[in-house]
Amino acid sequence: MKNFHPYHMVHLSPWPLTGALGGLFLVSGLVRCFYSMGGSLLFFGGLILVLTSVQWWRDVVREGCLSGDHSLLVVSGLKVGMLLFIVSEVFFFVSFFWAFFHSSLAPTLELGLIWPPFMIEGFNPFHVPLLNTSILLASGVSVTWCHHSILSGEYFQAVFSLGLTLFLGVYFSVLQGFEYYEAAFGIYDSVYGSTFFMATGFHGLHVLIGSTFLGVCLYRSCRFHFSGWHHFGFEAAAWYWHFVDVVWLFLFVSIYWWGK
Repeated sequence: MKNFHPYHMVHLSPWPLTGALGGLFLVSGLVRCFYSMGGSLLFFGGLILVLTSVQWWRDVVREGCLSGDHSLLVVSGLKVGMLLFIVSEVFFFVSFFWAFFHSSLAPTLELGLIWPPFMIEGFNPFHVPLLNTSILLASGVSVTWCHHSILSGEYFQAVFSLGLTLFLGVYFSVLQGFEYYEAAFGIYDSVYGSTFFMATGFHGLHVLIGSTFLGVCLYRSCRFHFSGWHHFGFEAAAWYWHFVDVVWLFLFVSIYWWGK
């Protein structure tokens, strides 16, 4: 029966349940790995999450592109939900900055009354960190280029600029991996190591998530899912990517440069 209202009444779906189970198995498997008890549960949980994400995203794309369920009112609600999600992510990173400045502005006697603590040598901010900063800033420009291309109907420019953004995101992750490999300290080295790797590591995780988001949008762009008036999936990915860029600027200035 046709519903004569602008709201989207979702159908019953198994994906919230399978996603919750996948998360449970993933975290439980990670704890087992900490105690050297094998990684089979971790792999199983990750596999469930990947399969759930693919199929759940497929259903959402069908609802938005084929079923016509994403009316203007529904898209407005989705935008508010995405903005609130980004706000929650902002406060998530605020906790890491709070921990960093709590220790760096007033180093305790256990830290030697200095920052960085004694015998810890930080990264040169003008080597790989500065290169990564330029990479993320360039990716912010290219994702904005893609947005304007979608609005103006420039299909090939949209695909090219989005592919360039995805490449820059992957390049950033590779460079950060090499940076971690060459680090002269670890997460176990005082509060400096723990705050550094927690803040930059979670940012790196967000870059990987954002790259996955952009990869899905690139696939959808190649299949002509976006138009100048219907492209919220890409818009949400672009907002998330700009958020990742801004967080990295704060990380670079505070932890890499000022806190060195």
